[in-house]
Amino acid sequence: MGVTSIRIPDELQKPLEELASKLQRSKNWLINQAVKEYIVRQKIESEKWRDTLEAVESVKNGEVIDSKDVHAWLESWGTKNEKSPPKI
Repeated sequence: MGVTSIRIPDELQKPLEELASKLQRSKNWLINQAVKEYIVRQKIESEKWRDTLEAVESVKNGEVIDSKDVHAWLESWGTKNEKSPPKI
């Protein structure tokens, strides 16, 4: 396990200590949890951005589905005659 030193701004020091006390956890544990959550969120955001760029490329290449087909498919959801998703 690596060791990293961080500087905690004064305005975060007291809330961090209070939360650690309330949860009966160390400040180190809380900081590690926050970093883990941040990394997960950044990964999700990166994946969303990649998906967005792929979608933009698809549109540029003319790979689109007519909105009427999409609406007809959505309106069929939950009915006896539910349609398959429209394809390019």
